[in-house]
Amino acid sequence: MRRRAAGRPRRWPGLRERRRQTIFLLPGLLTTGNLLCGFYAIVLTLDGYHVWAALALFVAMVMDMLDGKVARLTRTTTQFGVEFDSLADVVSFGVAPALLLYAWALAPLGRVGAGAAFLYVICGALRLARFNVLTGITDRRYFIGLPIPGAAGTVASMVLFFGPVAFGRAELFALACATYLLAFLMVSNLRYYSFKELDFAKRHPVGVLLIVVLAVLIVAAHPQLFLFLAFGVYALSGPARRLVLRRREPAPPRVLREASPRPGGEP
Repeated sequence: MRRRAAGRPRRWPGLRERRRQTIFLLPGLLTTGNLLCGFYAIVLTLDGYHVWAALALFVAMVMDMLDGKVARLTRTTTQFGVEFDSLADVVSFGVAPALLLYAWALAPLGRVGAGAAFLYVICGALRLARFNVLTGITDRRYFIGLPIPGAAGTVASMVLFFGPVAFGRAELFALACATYLLAFLMVSNLRYYSFKELDFAKRHPVGVLLIVVLAVLIVAAHPQLFLFLAFGVYALSGPARRLVLRRREPAPPRVLREASPRPGGEP
């Protein structure tokens, strides 16, 4: 019996290796879920279900928040995961909201509406590229420029708040201007709070509990209004912070640098 027991292969190393591989897959699966929700939002938009497309964008936002947190908690952050997450965000928070905006409201404006939607996409892609370059260099307490999930949340909250209504010409131009504003805010140098190093909950737990209870009550009573106000206030918090401080903050490091000539005169 002892010889048989000694001759049996140990299964623990194999189980540990499988568990480790499963843990490494979790962030990627969440990112895939984010991409799936973005693609489904595009499909729903093309089929005319604009409200459901907006809800799909909110689910994509939840997936996007979870994949980063899971990767940090399990210490499975990789460069591949970072790049995959950025590509998924371009679809879920760049292409999908822009197409939703165009199909929901901007289509009657023709080229003006199409230009606003395209500008949103290109500024969102530039925002993600700059974020990847500046990660670990700038202050973690702030984002430079409006985060693209925040811009997508603003778009989705507008669709949920106003619903399927017929806009007048003036209202359509106002929505186009709001789209241009969101695009420029994403590539601006304005600071937005990231809430990554917020210790207010530790210092004032009772106050945080009351705020959470109040937020839950507001969401339960008027979810569309709460989401519209929350994302709208956050989008405008960057310009408001600049006006309150009344001083120009230092510009972030340059992300585009001229290529230095290589030895031997090669470009």
